[in-house]
Amino acid sequence: MAHGQAAKRFIDRKVFYAGDKIFKEGEPGDRAYIVERGMVEIYKMIDGREVVLGTINKGGIFGEMALIDNSPRMAAARAVQQTTLVIITRDVFESKLAKADPFVRGLINIFVKNIRRMGQELAKYKS
Repeated sequence: MAHGQAAKRFIDRKVFYAGDKIFKEGEPGDRAYIVERGMVEIYKMIDGREVVLGTINKGGIFGEMALIDNSPRMAAARAVQQTTLVIITRDVFESKLAKADPFVRGLINIFVKNIRRMGQELAKYKS
């Protein structure tokens, strides 16, 4: 089987429409997403108020941190417009990460911790 065909066995796509929730803050993360088409908004509820942290456009990836550190989602995500997402499951992610050098895996975990901390700080300032 060619490399491209093998990769297609593990890749799924899903279409979301404007306003559709992709995941909620606090949910366990069992997949990451790549925006193939459209736009996704990342947001948090702070003091009962919705705070938009940013948007993800074509080619962007989101939801990956929960796959790396097994923590709950730090924010929620929803489609801004009709959006097609490529889904990366935990199984696919872990099989790829297992092949990485242990030093690189350690660095990735450190990066995720730092990003989570910065996201919490940013949310404080945006509230």
